[in-house]
Amino acid sequence: MKTTFYLLITLKTADGHESFGKFFLGEDEAVARQTFSLLKGTADVGETQVLLFELMETRQGLPFNLNVLGCTLSELGENCKIIAMETFKAINLKEL
Repeated sequence: MKTTFYLLITLKTADGHESFGKFFLGEDEAVARQTFSLLKGTADVGETQVLLFELMETRQGLPFNLNVLGCTLSELGENCKIIAMETFKAINLKEL
């Protein structure tokens, strides 16, 4: 079974955090970690954070949280742009 990486976007609700978005980052850990390192936000995640990006790894079908980043709504938009750009580069450079 392959190891895969993805970003999970969660929103704080009255019942806890609910995921509402997922970006597949592929099977290359270095690319996944590099993409995560470019995201805007704060690593100092506390109860006041409403939006979270979680870097996840799936090993043998089980999810593992590798890192988490809290962000604002405007940083969420910026992060989506960064993810799209990095994914585009990773896919197109892989084919060269």
